[in-house]
Formats: sequence, structure tokens, C-alpha cells
Amino acid sequence: MENGIDPVTLEIVKNGLSSVADEMALVILRTAYSPTVRDGMDFSTAVFDREGRTIAQSVTMAAHLGSFPNVMQRVMSEQAATLRPGDLLIVNDPYIGGGMHLPDIYMIKPIFVGDLLVGFAGATTHHVDVGGIVPGSMALHATEIFQEGLRIPLVKLYEEGVPNAALFALVETNSRLPSLIVGDLRAQVAACKAGERGIVNLVDKHGAEGFGRYCEALHDYAERLTRSAIAAMPDGEYIFEDCIDGLGEHPEPITFKVKLTIAGDDLEVDWSGSNKQVQAGINGPIASTISVTYGSVRSAIGVSVPNCDGFSRALTIKTEPGTICDPLAPAACAQRGIIVYRMYDMLISAFAQIIPDRLPAQGEGGPSVVVWSGQADGRQWLLSDGILGSWGGRPEKDGVDGIANPLGNMSNQPIELIEARLPLKITEYGLVNDSGGAGRHRGGLAVRRSYELLAAEAQIGLRSDRRNHLAIGFQGGLPGSPSLNILADGDGQQLLAVCPLRLTNLSQGDRFTHITPGAAGLGDPLTREPELVLADVLDEKISAEFAANIYGVVLDEDRRTVDIERTEAARRKLALLSYEERGAVQAQIFATSNRLEAVFA
Repeated sequence: MENGIDPVTLEIVKNGLSSVADEMALVILRTAYSPTVRDGMDFSTAVFDREGRTIAQSVTMAAHLGSFPNVMQRVMSEQAATLRPGDLLIVNDPYIGGGMHLPDIYMIKPIFVGDLLVGFAGATTHHVDVGGIVPGSMALHATEIFQEGLRIPLVKLYEEGVPNAALFALVETNSRLPSLIVGDLRAQVAACKAGERGIVNLVDKHGAEGFGRYCEALHDYAERLTRSAIAAMPDGEYIFEDCIDGLGEHPEPITFKVKLTIAGDDLEVDWSGSNKQVQAGINGPIASTISVTYGSVRSAIGVSVPNCDGFSRALTIKTEPGTICDPLAPAACAQRGIIVYRMYDMLISAFAQIIPDRLPAQGEGGPSVVVWSGQADGRQWLLSDGILGSWGGRPEKDGVDGIANPLGNMSNQPIELIEARLPLKITEYGLVNDSGGAGRHRGGLAVRRSYELLAAEAQIGLRSDRRNHLAIGFQGGLPGSPSLNILADGDGQQLLAVCPLRLTNLSQGDRFTHITPGAAGLGDPLTREPELVLADVLDEKISAEFAANIYGVVLDEDRRTVDIERTEAARRKLALLSYEERGAVQAQIFATSNRLEAVFA
């Protein structure tokens, strides 16, 4: 026992706090109204000590969780002196509340035992519509935050247990889907109350003073683990640059730059030099940059660190105000997710220069989002469909197919529920063959999702990336395949912009297909075990042509066994090709095997 802290009790308290945060998440999962939250799992919960520092987080949306410290800083500086039992705070404005974009509404509940403040419970969900110029409140073409929806400063939704009916009415009135937003708000309220019960139970068990000491010990423990992991890495500066494709019909690349500096057990992450903020809704307020940095570092260090603020003491995050990573108000930011996931990939890639034996090649770059909206029977209908992708090849295993980005931890919405409540038919949903970047360990496959409009008319808005800047392979692995948006209407097939700065109008019978990017491979494809290549052919993950022309694995006529002699000859021949030549062949096979030549042309 050190400083009066029993390590067994510390572990019990740590797990107890995690259970409280997870119980809050289950409350939202079971009581939320909107499919975005209930089925897509776009929400997060956390608990905090009396100083507003995170002490536990749920196993939910990682991209949210690192933003809570910013919100709590506002709470402590602006509201702490006025808080009373029964209060509940609400905020969504990233420039005057600390969050990330307007659809993410945060609730923070102070927790009292008697008159003593002992902690806080917090929940945030992505609300399906908070107003603004497009249904779903995520307009790529917005130029300022005033166009994106209702801005809620840090105010009390409940005061000493009494709900602010006017504020509820204001939020409800500004949404195109009022029943869903109010239902999800009440789910958050219920979750915060569950968090309050859990923390009060822990305080009752350990006493207010004891609970506070163990929270402090938890921060110290997280800091020690983090510093130990950083100290094990070689000192130095490690730089990585990457781009997203850009916006509109003629996109210009938008560049990001990150520099890691390791000095002993300190880590500095510097985003200075990234692109200036843009006149579109993809800027990432500072809470987004902090959150993605925390999530990426936790992924990279490979140590199970408690989800508390002590972890961040070893980190310094730098940005350049006025850039896309730290925009100045009133920059539009509703679709900041597109840059958040690219920044995650970049940080993992930067760390891969330091610890290449532990980290994967680049993945799909985050979920694509297809937003459908229209009118039926005089009412608004809406689908905000996040389509999840794949992970890059890993040092000891292939990438994973059809899974959420590590920063997202979300879920695809089930076909049956979409078709049951909306005038849409899902005509295709599955993995795309020949789409994972080749490597000793193959990249995860792309996902295809196709819709047919059953209503008279509707509109779609899109957020996707990686058509021109593909997932990057490591150690000789080939890049992933491109993202595609294909509209089949009365005029035939057309390829839509990866991030069009306008909504696209559709009529009954029109079909829209989205194909996510494929993930990249890790290691030289010619070193992949032939039996693994054969297994991929048998599983229809790759074609026999892909096996022969990319992996150099030639199959017998029955395509059930490997022709060893012809394989050895094919691999000797392919070894003479450059990396770029192999990538060009891979891209051509992907287009041919998926009948996409006409679309590309």
C-alpha cells in the first residue's frame, strides 16, 4: 500500500467507474429514439471527478470522448459556482461550449451527496437534425456555423430538478424531426441520472474523501503507464503529411501535417502547418483535434491505460489558429468527421515510423455518410447512413473487413429497419472483391451499399473521401481501392463527386450506390503465403486474376490448389515490376472485376 492507496481497491474503483459509464451507455442504447443513436451507436458517455476531470469513459464513440475535457473546462470556469443538486447542463456550440459540431449535444449533470459536489456524469449523442440549411444538419456547402443549425450555449436544461420547458420547446421547434430529438434528449437525461446513481453508490461505499483519493490515484496511475510507454520509444521528431481529396466537382487537395516529438517520457503532437480553414463544413474545432490526438495516441502506445485525464498529462498538443485543425469562429464544421478520421490515420502512420512492428497500414479513412431526405404524407423523412469500412493490413494479420474505424466504434444500420420505416430499398450490401490493398497481410475489403428510391422524389447529400488519395500501404504493401458514388437514373450511370458541395435530386426508381475505400496492405504481396491467397480466392475476396497478376499465385484449372511451379515463375516475373506498376495493375483489376470501367471512363 502506497500513500494509503490499496492497489486492489484502486482496481475495484477503476472497474466500478467503468461500469457506471457503460451502464449510462446502455441506458441510451435502450431508450434512444433515432436510428442514428439506437442503431448506428453514434453517442458516448463518461463520468468525471469533482474537479471536472474524466475518470471513466464507456466503450462507445472514441471520436467523442476526447472532447469531454474541453466541455468540462467550460463547465468548471463558467458554471461551477452556480451548480446545485438537480441541475443539468446542455451545450452543443463548439465555439462557446467546447464541443465539436452542432449535432453533438452534450449534457453534463453535477453529482452531489448532500450539499457536497463529488463528481459529474456526461453524455453526448449525435442528434439526427438540429435545423440548418439541409436535413440532417451536416451541410458540406455551409460557409459559417450560423447556417448549420441551432446553437446552444452552456446553459441549464434542468435547474434544481425542474426542466426548462422553454428550452425543450426551442430545441424541438428547430428540428425537422422533433419527436426524435426530444426522445434522444430524454435518453441522455436518463443516462446522466444513471451515472449519478452509480457515482453516489461508490461514494457511499468509499466515503467522499476516500473516493476523491482513489480518483487522484487513478490519474497518477494512468500518467505513469503513459509516460512509461512513451519513454520506451526513441527520442526524436517524426513527421507525416497527407491529404484529403477536397470538395466539389473539381477538388483541390487539402493538406494536413503532423509532427511528433518524443523527449524522454514527454510527447508533443504538433498540427501546425496544416491547411488554412476552408469555406465549407469540414473544419475541425479544437476539441476535435484534441479528441483525435488522444484517441490515436492511446491506440498507438499499445498499453491498457485507464480512461482518465491522467493519461493526457504526458501529452502536449499544438495547433495553429486559423487552420482547418483549429478554425476561428464562425467557421462551418458540421462535417468535421471527414478530417478527424484522416488525422487519426496520419498519427498512426507517424507512430508506425517509430514502432512499425505494432501498427497497421492505413484503413478506409472513416465512415462514409449518405444522407437521404424527403417528404412523405406531409412529413419529413430522413436517413443519415454511416457506412463503415475496413482496417489496413496488420503486422501479423490481415486487415479487418466491414468494421468501424477504431476512432468510431459505430455500427451499420440494419437493412430491415431502413426498409421498414423509409421509402428506400437496399438492393446491394456486401464486401467488394479485389478492393483490399495487396500485401503480405491484405488490407480489408471495401463495402458496397446500393439504394433504390421508392418515393416520388428525394435528395441525397454525401460525405466520403479517398478517391484520389488512397489508403497508404506500409512496408511494400499496395494502396487500397478508391471510394465511389454512382448514380443510376434515367440518363444512365454517372460518377458523383466524392464530396459534392450541393444536394443531388433523385426521382422514384433512381438507384444510388456507394462503395467505401478499400484498406491498404502491409508487406510485399509476393511474400504472402500462397495458401492464404488461395483461401481468399475460395472465399471470393479476390479473383483468380488478382491472385495471379498481383500476388503471383497461379491456381490449377479447378482453382482448388496452387500450381507451385507456375507460381514461382510468376513471382520472379512480377518482382521486376516497380511498386507503381503493381499498383496500376491492381487498380485495373479492381475496376474490371467490379464492372466499373465505364464509370471511371
